[in-house]
Amino acid sequence: MPQQVAVITGAGAGIGRATARTLARAGCDVALIGRNRDRLGDAAAELRELNIRTHIAYADVADAAAVEQAAEEIEEQLGPITLWINCAGASVTGQVAALDPAEIRRATEVTYLGTVNGTRAALNRMRRRGHGTIVNLDRLASQRPPPLQAVENGARAAIRAFSESLRPEILHDGDRIHIALVHLPAINTPHFSWTRNHTGKHLKPMGPVYEPEIAAEAICRAAFGRERDIWVGLSGMRNWLLATFLPGLSDRWLAGKGYARQMEKTPVTGDEPDDLFETVPGAYAAHGRFDMVTRKGMPPLLTSRHAQFATVAGVLGMLLFALRRRRG
Repeated sequence: MPQQVAVITGAGAGIGRATARTLARAGCDVALIGRNRDRLGDAAAELRELNIRTHIAYADVADAAAVEQAAEEIEEQLGPITLWINCAGASVTGQVAALDPAEIRRATEVTYLGTVNGTRAALNRMRRRGHGTIVNLDRLASQRPPPLQAVENGARAAIRAFSESLRPEILHDGDRIHIALVHLPAINTPHFSWTRNHTGKHLKPMGPVYEPEIAAEAICRAAFGRERDIWVGLSGMRNWLLATFLPGLSDRWLAGKGYARQMEKTPVTGDEPDDLFETVPGAYAAHGRFDMVTRKGMPPLLTSRHAQFATVAGVLGMLLFALRRRRG
């Protein structure tokens, strides 16, 4: 089996950093794409201790030409790309009416178009050989979208639709290129420390929080197990069922509880740096500041087969409920 060459965008910190370590331990050569030179250098130094080849490519994923150039450099240095993982993202948190159009545009360009640019760069090379794997990330929250996160939830929903539209195109052309979607809960990364924030309070994750290594494990499972979709944890299935069968109740709950569940009590000072337009300096790695509240165990990883079963069970449950009410 030829050596696996994996490319990770947003590899300097957070989920990308954890995924790089996991793939390196699996024996893959790893290419790191990102904006922060210091953090990418630290990540590459960690990987070299595992005796695998690495390459750093500095690029803003919102720039399609820069991503293409990075992919070209990687293949020159490491060989044919077999696995591409789009982890890069940026966001802005706050009520939609309070956001600047430039902020919305930039967050969408990094998160959604960054994934599109990475996917296209991978496809341009994988199609020469007829095989490869691309992993894109979705958020479980985007399936029952909470307030204050409309921009990121919109971008993640777009990624989901983009990936699903791409799959039949690949089948039509007869390529053995696998597109996987990993649907993630809240992950303890530096994301909460450097997201542009209009709430006036420090941000915190909503719902069950997991370590970035859990996300990395799910990504690797999707890539090497050739899973179509993986949902991390049971909360995603619950959210999907609520949004599908009880949308009004879900909206009312989020209106009443969704704000407080995302904000700490301490106010921000107003001069915190964010990574929306420029990278934030500092020795950030995979983990954020929520180690004390994260769930350490491995949650269930639900696949498309489980989702199909849950859909059938949900429909049958609703039908039984309706029949009982009618008889009553």
